[in-house]
Amino acid sequence: MSRSTLLIRTTREEDWQAVRALRLEMLRDTPLAYAETLEHALQVEEPAWRLRARRGETAGQTSVVAIEGARWVGHMGGYLPDAATGPVLVAVYVAPDRRGDQAGVARALLDEVERWARQFGSTLRLEVHEENPRARRFYEKLGFTLTGRSRRYELEPGGLELEMIKPLA
Repeated sequence: MSRSTLLIRTTREEDWQAVRALRLEMLRDTPLAYAETLEHALQVEEPAWRLRARRGETAGQTSVVAIEGARWVGHMGGYLPDAATGPVLVAVYVAPDRRGDQAGVARALLDEVERWARQFGSTLRLEVHEENPRARRFYEKLGFTLTGRSRRYELEPGGLELEMIKPLA
């Protein structure tokens, strides 16, 4: 797949079914990476999925997807908890068969989230679970570094969420 065949765009309310399907895929693939369980997501009803899909149209947050043909192959979100914290990267996912530098999906998604984040600050933050070394290496390759701050992961199996930060050019 070439990057030119990849559509990167924000989500809209009418995308709610695709947003749901992708979120369930994300939770099945890497349950430790998201602050939600698959069991919870399966119980979420349509109005809440519509709300989630509207994040791409809402001030102070974004929801960006990568689409190849009719298939959604990736997602990254961002939100602004407060002005002091600045923008935070969340809900990062790329389908297993679209991972890696050659595919370009992650880089394309991050480019779009960074474009959004520059409106709100000079850095982009994220949290990664200490037991997710693949994700940590991926973020380091994209320019994120550990800050030394962490917090408890609220779901089973527990552990720590490690904060990483990247300066925005």
